[in-house]
Amino acid sequence: MSNILDSFKLNGKTAIVTGAARGLGQGMSLALAEAGADIVAVDILPADDTKKQVEAMGRKCLTIAGNLGDRTQIPGIIEQAKKRATQIVDEARDQARSEADRVKAQAQAEIEQEINGIKDALRTQVGSLAVSGAEKILRASIDQSAHAELVDKLAAEI
Repeated sequence: MSNILDSFKLNGKTAIVTGAARGLGQGMSLALAEAGADIVAVDILPADDTKKQVEAMGRKCLTIAGNLGDRTQIPGIIEQAKKRATQIVDEARDQARSEADRVKAQAQAEIEQEINGIKDALRTQVGSLAVSGAEKILRASIDQSAHAELVDKLAAEI
């Protein structure tokens, strides 16, 4: 059954919160992070405590010192937020590539191991077939335990 709060999930979103260093702004930052958003915390005061709490929830948080009362700072604040968003995307892409390479290498190693096991089994079977064929051709009985060295040599050569 779906929870009503699922309708408010913000995973993959970034919220810009003003006054994020304390009070309502900090509370909103934490609530939005809990809902899944990454946070851009804007405040005149340092928002290090907000950043620490947001990141403890597993979300990303960029702090920007700025005064939105001074409208000339707004474009710079937005530009900083966009720059950080681009960095986050680049970091995520690099992490995804690294993980893909790791998984690919692991899969390749497992395939190689499986191939080597199959080759060994095939060598053993072909060796047995060679001995069986030789028995039939020569109409003589070859005792596999008595001729184990010969059988091993044949299997290794194949």
